[in-house]
Amino acid sequence: MKAVILAAGFGERLQPLTLTKPKPLLPVGGKPLLSYILSQLKTLRVKEVYIVVGYLGEHIIKFFGDGKKSGLRLKYVWQEKPSGTGDALKILDGLIDEEFIVSYGDLYLANGVLTKVYKAYRKRKSPILVAVEVSNPEDYGVLMLDRDGKVKDLVEKPNQPLSNLINAGVYVFNQDIFKFLSKVEKSVRGEVELTDAVRLMVKEGFNVYTVKVKSLDWLDIGKPWDLLEANKRYLSSLRRSKIEGKIEKGVKISGLVVVERGAILRSGVYVEGPVYIGGGSNIGPNCYLRAYTSLGRNVKVGNGCEIKNSLVMDNSKIPHLSYVGDSVIGENCNLGAGTLVGNLRFDRRTIKMFLKGKLTDSGREKLGVILGDNVQTGINVSLMPGVKIGPNSQIGPNICVYRDIPPNTRVIVEQKLKFKSLSELRKLKSFFLVYLVPYNSFLSILSESDTGLNPCFL
Repeated sequence: MKAVILAAGFGERLQPLTLTKPKPLLPVGGKPLLSYILSQLKTLRVKEVYIVVGYLGEHIIKFFGDGKKSGLRLKYVWQEKPSGTGDALKILDGLIDEEFIVSYGDLYLANGVLTKVYKAYRKRKSPILVAVEVSNPEDYGVLMLDRDGKVKDLVEKPNQPLSNLINAGVYVFNQDIFKFLSKVEKSVRGEVELTDAVRLMVKEGFNVYTVKVKSLDWLDIGKPWDLLEANKRYLSSLRRSKIEGKIEKGVKISGLVVVERGAILRSGVYVEGPVYIGGGSNIGPNCYLRAYTSLGRNVKVGNGCEIKNSLVMDNSKIPHLSYVGDSVIGENCNLGAGTLVGNLRFDRRTIKMFLKGKLTDSGREKLGVILGDNVQTGINVSLMPGVKIGPNSQIGPNICVYRDIPPNTRVIVEQKLKFKSLSELRKLKSFFLVYLVPYNSFLSILSESDTGLNPCFL
């Protein structure tokens, strides 16, 4: 058996994270999303994996290479123009001569999902697609099945869904799929949709069966906060701790943790698992890592910092006196002392965020910020809930950021300073003391005047 991973999409709703890396390389628990799919394919002893790349595809090729290190044979094909999932799969026509697994590259799949799909195919000897029950079926292709789990119809993003069961973007096909892809016309969006080909198969009497997967074992990473949910699910799946880094005396660990080789936890660090700490990271002294936090490689978290339910990517620094909660921090970010992330509204309403120019409700009562790569903040910066900051931007000191910041932007605060001569003010003090009024009266007058000098400095 072979496999195809569709990994050419833009991921516009995941910006600013996808301005510098493709969706399949976004990390969960210290590894790119695509790694979880590839590891399951290796378990199935798949011969070859074709990865269809497009937007920032060179990053995927550089990261995974030919696959030999991971025990797979990876081949890459380019989708030069983004024209839909069906168009992406059509590129493989003539390259694959046996049954094959297809998966979208921006999915989080819990361990064992692809094995379950493959077993269903072996049993049915017919095309298989994964079905999942969700609370928002109107955002997906909705499935209608018969009692035997066979697809009766597939309706893409209906206004009034007839069920909560959706097509999850994982399939097993044989060569017949290419025949139907050639018949598919472009959709309203101008794309060739893979789901339209599946629907054609069903209408022409082909048997297409489903295999149901638990909703907790599948997640479509389409919005920034989906990364937080995927990270939480991965960390919740840990069954034992793995500590290969250095733990100094005075570190307290509660719950399950992964500390990769080369990482160090210094005295006074408190870790409340489940938590992942990447190799080479430098944690502490005297900081607090709370549950469902993942730190990438070579991350610095210093004195007086608290990180909660957040993803911090490789080489980022949160050196001192900062709070980061329910947030995604890109690579090579550096937060100045006293940078504080707000993650809760006063009125306790759910946090909204602008995605593709549209204000979108996250459905989360707690949500912090999304920082692109290479963002820097000065000292005493406050970042309000739901804010996104584009890559390579700089936020000056003493700023409250309450709206999105575009990429490559420097933000500074304008302030008016007033200067007074201390020698002149001291002469004024002496004059009042000797000639005019008692000292207490002088202080009263001074505090009501416009000298600019606080009486406590006299």
